[in-house]
Amino acid sequence: MMRIPIVICLAASLCFAAQAVIFDTDMGNDIDDALALAMLHALSDRGECELIGVTLTNGHPAAVPYIRMVNRFYGRADLPVGAAIKQLKGGSQDGYMTAALRAVPAPDAGPAEPAPALLRRLLTDAREKVVIVQTGFSTNLAALLDSPGGAALAKAKVALVVAMAGDFTGGEPEYNVRTDVASAKAVFERWPTPVVFSGFEIGRELLFPAASIERDFAYARPHPIAESYRAYQKMPYDRPTWDLTAALQAVRPAHGYFGLSEPGTVVVESNGATRFAPGQGDRRYLRLDPSKRAQILEVLALLASQPPARR
Repeated sequence: MMRIPIVICLAASLCFAAQAVIFDTDMGNDIDDALALAMLHALSDRGECELIGVTLTNGHPAAVPYIRMVNRFYGRADLPVGAAIKQLKGGSQDGYMTAALRAVPAPDAGPAEPAPALLRRLLTDAREKVVIVQTGFSTNLAALLDSPGGAALAKAKVALVVAMAGDFTGGEPEYNVRTDVASAKAVFERWPTPVVFSGFEIGRELLFPAASIERDFAYARPHPIAESYRAYQKMPYDRPTWDLTAALQAVRPAHGYFGLSEPGTVVVESNGATRFAPGQGDRRYLRLDPSKRAQILEVLALLASQPPARR
């Protein structure tokens, strides 16, 4: 049997492009968005994905500068950022962004293009299908879906949407859904590619440890993520990892951190409640095995706190 040199095998493996990821976020309303963005930078540094853009659904004026500041910290100052197209009631909060910008200032880079326009441009230019991690409202994806040719573009260029949204235990309407019910209904019921949901019940059971903020982020002072976490609530506090779980599933679906429901459809009620119906359809939601809680939390803390790669 002919032996293939290890060097050649390694070179061949490097020819495979990392999965392109777009992060669609309501950054500023909760601290989990900031931790999820840090994770995506870390996974990009590891070569497990390529973060190609960030689109916002939080219309607060500090949101774009904050995203740019974090991207700059992680060595991706040129990463495109799309601004929210409107301010939603209860969805344009500044829980930590201004405070973090005071600690880690960033130069003004001028206005950002509208998020749906950036989303369309990134998808149009993508050579391979893209994964979208949606951790905010469905505003941008609904705008793309309802624009001329938007549904066809999404079908051609999006492999999967992983959304932190909904509650699949029969609970109250979840925040990301009820803040923009019409958009959530459009996306959950009409989006033309598979969607995996990380429901409210998943992140609620996985609390990010405050001890990690004090210990694992100390390599940089000030650290934008640590400063954000401290500003959001009085320390020490452990916060649910809602958005982090969506990012983890999107980039590492084969690692088996979570179980998956059977396929089916998701209906959004008028009050924002989500109802899953098993059967025909390509919607699924995550399930958590309690025995894996410690393992998942360790991975989330490790990735969120990983120092930026040297560039």
